[in-house]
Amino acid sequence: MEQNHVACNGGDRDEIRPVVRLEGISKSFGPVKANNNITLNIRPTRIKALLGENGAGKSTLMSILAGKSRPDSGRICVDGLPVQFRSPKDALSAGIGMVYQHFMLVEAMSVAQNILLGQESGIINPRGMGRRVRELAARYGLDVNPDAIIRDLSMGERQRVEILKLLYRDCRVLIFDEPTAVLTPPEIAQLFDALRRMAVDGRAIVFISHKMKEVLDLANEVEILRRGEIVDSFLREDVPDERELAARMIGRSPEPVIELVPVEKGEELLRLENARCEKVDGVSFSLRRGEVLAVAGVAGNGQKELVEMLTGRREPAGGVLNILGRDWKGFFHTPVRQKDGLVYIPEDRKGLATCPTLNLIDNFVLTNRLSFLNGPFMDWKRGEAATREAIKEFNVHPPDPMVPAGSLSGGNLQKLVIAREFYRKPKLIVAENPTQGLDISAMEEVWRRILAVREHAGILLVTSDLTEAMTLADTFAVMYGGRFIDVFPRTDTAKVEAIGLMLAGIKPGEKLDNKEAEA
Repeated sequence: MEQNHVACNGGDRDEIRPVVRLEGISKSFGPVKANNNITLNIRPTRIKALLGENGAGKSTLMSILAGKSRPDSGRICVDGLPVQFRSPKDALSAGIGMVYQHFMLVEAMSVAQNILLGQESGIINPRGMGRRVRELAARYGLDVNPDAIIRDLSMGERQRVEILKLLYRDCRVLIFDEPTAVLTPPEIAQLFDALRRMAVDGRAIVFISHKMKEVLDLANEVEILRRGEIVDSFLREDVPDERELAARMIGRSPEPVIELVPVEKGEELLRLENARCEKVDGVSFSLRRGEVLAVAGVAGNGQKELVEMLTGRREPAGGVLNILGRDWKGFFHTPVRQKDGLVYIPEDRKGLATCPTLNLIDNFVLTNRLSFLNGPFMDWKRGEAATREAIKEFNVHPPDPMVPAGSLSGGNLQKLVIAREFYRKPKLIVAENPTQGLDISAMEEVWRRILAVREHAGILLVTSDLTEAMTLADTFAVMYGGRFIDVFPRTDTAKVEAIGLMLAGIKPGEKLDNKEAEA
């Protein structure tokens, strides 16, 4: 880390001196200007929300502050003096750490070992380190066992380990990049309580988000980024209402509320009868063309295993599983045409759905290659033309098919994945948390795309977002403990109103025990 002694400008009249000041930060990726002359103050005891659409430049700006990326111009000042971060190690040395969307943990190692990793303390005292981890966990309400192995932990527990790594290093500035995307509602509440405790302790918190409600619940300060620039700054007491905040974020009035227009139901496309596999304990339902069936539930109740079984990644252990008129083995063990078949939109758009280092053309033909064969050879001109058309139709940015997929924001990458899979004109679509981590504009665009294909397809929507299920579904299946609590149409208003109870494993009309009643 390099440092000189030309003091930074104060920049405003706030009585709390910034621990970090970013001045005139600009960063471009080819023709795309991710950050354009951004100046930002980060103060102790404050929770600052960076709000913006996918691709607005939020993550790029904070990656620069965390030492993962270097700006093209501008400077970073810590305690009033300019510094240059050549790596995340330099940023950590200055007390600045970041919890990324994709956790960087060694799965075969314990919690304590992961926290120790990278420390330069000389003699290692495992017992003392475990005690220190437990103290930090208790202080901030981040309950996790130091001896637990990472691969055995839930996503929420893994996030706590990432946070404890930074607290163990006594970071003064903690940056969180879309931290609620992988959390259940109780875990979100626990995280927000921990962030408030950190701020009370004098730490500066930066919270990257596109969710207005979370920003209004948590932040003291709000900065809105749009197309690489800060367009609005608010203190909490001056923040407008949620709708106005959304309009400022996307630069226009939000789209009208999505209206679910019923579509005439066609032939049966999917049928399960007492289907079983690991964590799935005998589920039954059917799905028809023109129908959106939402499997709703808190993550970890068997949805992942159900999706793997339906997409051929996990063999059923019993029961009946009929896909497009064929049994499970008949469907997955014999050649299937790419069009008029089954497509899968995975939750993991960067790890499973795409190859980040390949360009958009390569990623587009990844599951469509049979459509572009000319004899035994690939017709790359047709592949490129189809990719360009899909980029235009689905509004993918940047509109350059030669850029690597990993350079796209989450929302734009998801639109590319959906464009690719819909190109195949499928009859059956399995969509797993398709809008997780997307901003309101990208989310509503994905919703409209899903509803538009019901004329020729049935959609199985597996989601932990109740709003998403309520917006799109004709039929609900609430999953808890590997089973369906109930399967019912949206016209059954009594059951729709009871979905919240069902998510906790309670059937409508079921009596609560004393402990549940007291809660």
